[in-house]
Amino acid sequence: MHPSTKTARIAGCLYLVTVIATPFLMIYVPARLTVAGDASATMSRILANESLFRAQIVVGLFSELCFIGAILALYRLLHEVDRYLSALMVLLIMLVVPLALLGSANELAMLTIVRGGKLLEVFDKPQRDAIAMLLINFDHYGVYVAELFWGLWLLPLGLLVRKCGFLPRWLGVWLVLNGVAYVILSFIGIAVPELAGRALRYATPVLFGEAVLAIWLVVVGVRPRKSAGVSATATA
Repeated sequence: MHPSTKTARIAGCLYLVTVIATPFLMIYVPARLTVAGDASATMSRILANESLFRAQIVVGLFSELCFIGAILALYRLLHEVDRYLSALMVLLIMLVVPLALLGSANELAMLTIVRGGKLLEVFDKPQRDAIAMLLINFDHYGVYVAELFWGLWLLPLGLLVRKCGFLPRWLGVWLVLNGVAYVILSFIGIAVPELAGRALRYATPVLFGEAVLAIWLVVVGVRPRKSAGVSATATA
């Protein structure tokens, strides 16, 4: 197997783990555990499904580790195309990692508050529920901040894919559009949160660019570049 193809498939497999984990983390678990506007009902659901809540934390951390591995593999695959863009890609997405880790710590803190204990006896249950719900909201707002960097890192990645010659140019364009969509969603979520849900529905088709990249890397790998000699012969 060509080294670049091996690197591409490693990147694709790791990236695919993140892609598969995302609906579980951001759609399935919140739908099962969160009751909009009702802190007490939400906390009761979390306590009744504590194993699911803890699974969310574990899957989130594992997904983040796989994502870091995918980023490093993508850097190795693409850094010879443009070292500046490759370094910028890594820098932008690595800024999100502390946010993700802080989110996991935030979820553990929330679970501690909901379960109570001697340290929290000074607060009654409605107060604990309200504090825990506040932490859930912080986690939710953190997604809007993270979306900015999810979008920004896709811009250099898309340009690299478009320039590299061993991945489809159309996929690079899709990734750039995917990145722009994330940036727009971030600003809408922060500035006009009541429109965030509608904006996400409109943007969803564009957001599959990352999934397509991951699947392409796993299934197809990379196409070998034409050598200069072959190109010259073809021209002659």
